[in-house]
Amino acid sequence: MSKQKTIILTTVFVDVLGFGIVIPILPFYLNEFGASAFTITLLFSIFSFCAFLSAPLLGAMSDRIGRRPVLLLSIFSTSIGWFVFASAASIPFLFLGRMIDGLAAGNFTTAQSYLIDISKDEKERVTNLGIIGATFGIGFILGPLVGGILSTVSHAFPFYAAGTMALINGIVAFFVLEESNHSRNTTKLTYNPIRPLVTAYRSHSIRALYFIWFLFCMSFVIVQSIFALFAQQVFGFGSFETGIFFTTIGVIIAVNQLVLLNKFWTKRFSEKQLETIMLSFVIVGLLSMATEKIALYYISFLLIGTSQAIMRIVMSNQAISKADPIKKGEIMGIMASMMTAAMVIGPILGGYLFEMKTWLPFIAGAFFSSCALIVSRKSK
Repeated sequence: MSKQKTIILTTVFVDVLGFGIVIPILPFYLNEFGASAFTITLLFSIFSFCAFLSAPLLGAMSDRIGRRPVLLLSIFSTSIGWFVFASAASIPFLFLGRMIDGLAAGNFTTAQSYLIDISKDEKERVTNLGIIGATFGIGFILGPLVGGILSTVSHAFPFYAAGTMALINGIVAFFVLEESNHSRNTTKLTYNPIRPLVTAYRSHSIRALYFIWFLFCMSFVIVQSIFALFAQQVFGFGSFETGIFFTTIGVIIAVNQLVLLNKFWTKRFSEKQLETIMLSFVIVGLLSMATEKIALYYISFLLIGTSQAIMRIVMSNQAISKADPIKKGEIMGIMASMMTAAMVIGPILGGYLFEMKTWLPFIAGAFFSSCALIVSRKSK
């Protein structure tokens, strides 16, 4: 593997590892600041909001000024964001750290573009995108585990570790990474992060599919944002145990996507049937979690992890199959924007409901998936 490709994959891995670290550890770290549940989930939301604003701009900039400067800017900004967050002495500085990291969240998209640039043919391009996807999955599995282990030192230590990894990656990239984009876009830069959502609304042929995807994303984002808070308050789990549970979900997702998808799910069921099954899994899983019974809580992991793994692939494939062949990239961009929008709204709603009753976010998540199921059945 070339040095350039290694640097790019390391960048993606460090980014996803950091994201995986923050999910289970964040509530425990913020407890030291006396933060409320709503404040904790608002930190999830502010990161996603900044990413929603910055990702399209950074992608467009990389077409004009090159991949290398955008990647370096993103990597070093991520490092700074983590260090600010880890060393914060007050809640406003926590928000500042997450905003800096969110505004640098163009790493993944630019990294994908870099690998496409250096691909010699279509076969290598597909292979490279597959490798970056696998790297993303590995980072998401290991992140919570690493975070749980490092949190045994202190709750701030995992964030210092994430910042240090990003800094080292940035330094190596500065000296090793070469520019890959030699065909610059010279047209006028236009910036409108809302455009993908407007396009989704105007796409009559697949508007229902986009709506189902948004509702599904809302259902698990709400729960994801309060998961560690719930486990701590209801079952008395610490950061290490919570990290293990998130890693378990990552493993369930990986097994379903890499093994069961082709050998079981797509052999036995049509895509429409899978859509119904996976939405039903989410509804049953979230309602089971809402009972606050530990045995049902464990079983729910299998249902929710499976639904996340299969639903993402099924929805993406349906959207692409219904779209104009020359707009596949645009379709994927719209679906990513829909998910990001859910990641902005969902945590705010989840935190608000959690402060009312610990089980309410799960009921809300089940409600959103139920709405998605109704839309799915009517759009046949």
